[in-house]
Amino acid sequence: MEYQARYITEDIKLSSYEDKFFRSDIMFDQHMLVWFLSGETKIVQADNTYLFGKGDIFLIPRNQLATIINYPKDGEPHKTVVMHLSLEILKNFYAGKNIVCQSQESSKIFRFNNHPLLESCLLSLMPYFEMASVPDDIASIKITEAISILRALNREIDHVLANFEAPGKIDLANYMEKNFMFNLPLEKFGYLTGRSLTTFKRDFKKAFTMTPQRWLTFKRLELAYYQLAEKKKKPLEVCYEVGFENLSHFSYAFKKQFGIAPSLLAQLI
Repeated sequence: MEYQARYITEDIKLSSYEDKFFRSDIMFDQHMLVWFLSGETKIVQADNTYLFGKGDIFLIPRNQLATIINYPKDGEPHKTVVMHLSLEILKNFYAGKNIVCQSQESSKIFRFNNHPLLESCLLSLMPYFEMASVPDDIASIKITEAISILRALNREIDHVLANFEAPGKIDLANYMEKNFMFNLPLEKFGYLTGRSLTTFKRDFKKAFTMTPQRWLTFKRLELAYYQLAEKKKKPLEVCYEVGFENLSHFSYAFKKQFGIAPSLLAQLI
């Protein structure tokens, strides 16, 4: 995989994947505004699957778990402009504003396709990627402009961007049943459920009577069997969507648990 990135600042980058495929499980710890220049991305969350392509603009709220699958398309690389809306930037922006926001995280991805103001704001960034250096205040102005446009387009955005709270302690069993397919460190699962790693492991054992690693593998393989047998999906597609890093590891674990290779099961049904 040939990956290239150009930065205006650490919060604004032009990202390009030249290879045919890239997949990663991610927890977004910052809000991300993304503009697609070319290629295609599938974003798989616990409750939704999104497909984005050339010209799409969308905002991903922070503290979200997702599987990201990037593809080139029509002979062009997967290329995006990404703007991080960090807590520091947002706290400065909202300082002095009388915003009463709902104290809850949003799992919704906001689409802003083909809006002229937002597209113009992001398009104006392109010349700066060719410069050796850009004054910090220019980047700050551009981010402030983007936030202002987002607020004008959707007033619900304030409840997302102006919420600076860390995740609180939530029902662990319910959260893990919804998010087991995301292959993240246990520390991240602990943070998102409002627990230290030690407390997470202790509460997990109480809830499921087995270690997190063993339970996660079992649940991912169980979901994989369902998607192969009932949804008629291909083994490669299933492998990445249920949280495995590569097809060989997935095939080995699947055959060990069910006594049949996923490729053979797909042929039999």
